[in-house]
Amino acid sequence: TETLLKCGKFIGAGAATIGVSGSGAGIGFVFGNYLIAMSRNPALSGQMFNYALLGFALSEAMALFALMIAFLILFGL
Repeated sequence: TETLLKCGKFIGAGAATIGVSGSGAGIGFVFGNYLIAMSRNPALSGQMFNYALLGFALSEAMALFALMIAFLILFGL
């Protein structure tokens, strides 16, 4: 039963890290749209860059939460 528990932990941690790939896609989406917006209106590039950094931080936070859950599954249970 101990090996079954280990297998379950590994499967659960692998499933929890799927959020990291979503975060990578989100970061690419944020900065891609920032480049499009900056090319359309260069006068607002400073303000849009602040919004892009906020989007990056929120997307990266989701990745860190996913990794935290994976580590809790592996080492906390």
